[in-house]
Formats: sequence, C-alpha cells, structure tokens
Amino acid sequence: MNKAMKNPTVFILFVLPAVMLFLMFFIYPIFSSLYFSFTSWNGVAKLDKIKYIGIDNFTKALGQDRFWVAVKNNAYFILFSVFLQVPVIVIFSLLIAHVKKLKGLYKTAIFLPSIMSTAVIGILWGFIYEPDIGLLNKILSFFGIGKIYWLSDNTYAMLSILITNAWQWTGYYIIMVLAAILSIPKELEEAAAIDGATAYQRATRIVLPLITPIISVVVMLSIAGAMKAADIVIVMTNGGPAGSTEVMATYMIRYAITSFKYGYGNSIAVLIFIFTLIVTLIYQLLVARRNERIEY
Repeated sequence: MNKAMKNPTVFILFVLPAVMLFLMFFIYPIFSSLYFSFTSWNGVAKLDKIKYIGIDNFTKALGQDRFWVAVKNNAYFILFSVFLQVPVIVIFSLLIAHVKKLKGLYKTAIFLPSIMSTAVIGILWGFIYEPDIGLLNKILSFFGIGKIYWLSDNTYAMLSILITNAWQWTGYYIIMVLAAILSIPKELEEAAAIDGATAYQRATRIVLPLITPIISVVVMLSIAGAMKAADIVIVMTNGGPAGSTEVMATYMIRYAITSFKYGYGNSIAVLIFIFTLIVTLIYQLLVARRNERIEY
C-alpha cells in the first residue's frame, strides 16, 4: 500500500474524485453566481439571450430599503448568537460537564433539537407562539399579561425567530464545547481544588482560558450560520409581517425563484458572500488571532 501511494498516478486517482466534487459543487457555483449577477437573466430564457447589465443589480439592491432591513435582521442574528447564545452555551457546557449522574441523558436531550428538521421546529414553536392556545401566552396569562401576537407583530416577530433558532442550534454547539471541557486533564482542576480554589474560580481561571479556541470556533460558526439563515424564517413567518423578519437569504430566494429575477437574486448571493467575508475577517483580525492553540 505504501509503495502504491508513492506512485503519483495512484495518488492523483485517489484525490481526483474529491477535487472534481469540490470544483462541481463549490468553485463552479461561485463563479456561475458571480457571472449571472451581472445579467438580467430570468432563469428560464436561453443562455445565448442573456443580457449583460453591469453592476445595475448591485446598485438596485443597495438602494432598496427592504434589502437593508434584511441586512439589519442578519445583524440581529449575529448579535443574538454572539452575545446571548454563546454565553448560554458556555454556562450549560460547564454545568453538564460537572454532572455526576445521567450525563449521557442530558447530552442526548440537549442535542436532540439539532437533529430535528427545521420545518418541524418551526411548526412546533408556531404552536407555542400561537396567540389563543399557545403555551407561552398561557403561561404569561397567569401573570396578568395580555395576549401577544408573537409572529404577527413587528415588535416580537424577529425576537421569536431568534429564540427558536437559538433553541435549535444551542445543543449542537454545547456538544462541541463540552468535548473541549472533558478533554482537559482532571489533574489541573484537582490541583486547583486542593489549593482552595472554588468551583467558580476553577471554571473562570482554568477551564475558560483552556477552551477559548473552541469558543472562538463556535462564534465563527454562529456568524456563518447567522448570515445564511433562511429556512427557519421561511417556515415561521416567510419574511412577514410586512417584511420585518426578512433576511438576506430569504430576500434572495424571493427574487431569484419566486419572481424569476435570477440575475438579481445572484447579485444578492454575491453580496451575502461579501458581507460574510467582511464580518468573519473583522472577527479574525480583532479576536480569533489572539486565541493561540493551547497545549496541556
């Protein structure tokens, strides 16, 4: 086997399928989307009748208020994930890591929403948010709070989606952080406990610094997920009410597929890629580069 792998031909044959799949499903779609973003193609007409219109699609998108509402909603996704969801993930990971009994049950229960279909989760939380018979309003009624239209009121619709999205993916990230915590040698915490360190001190001064790299990865994944969020919005509100929960991905789908403005939809896809690149680059420069790999 070793002799075969040293043969360049055999090596190329092993690598070629992966390279072909990468080119077909990653590189080609990127350049195809970039090309069509400069056209007025409707997605149906013959390719030889495509009309090149330059940067008109981009100027049109950047000049529309509804597009900037979508950008703002994506920013809400990012801020909610980074400043609310990530701290909750770390806290729950620390708690589960120190559970003595039924740890497997807790890990399974908290990971379960991550493997459920987004459509199922959207429908489930739709019942929870239902104004008349929903569980949330029933609970609030015990405290004298009146009926709230969670998904049809501009004030609460976006927050409702953010909570649902966080509920779905928090367990997935907890498993990642929990794996990092459990990989820390127990001797470190035991030595700190012998020296008189409290559980809080051990968590903040030993565990958290050691899992900083994985927390950085979780933040990066949260940002990427926030920028491509679409399915949960489509299932729960479809961008409503009055476009108040529209995100860039649903805005793109609305024009590229529903309105047959394929060229314009591709320009939105390119803008999503550029915005994601900018946000992740800023995070890498300001935060992620400071988190060096930790050896223990």
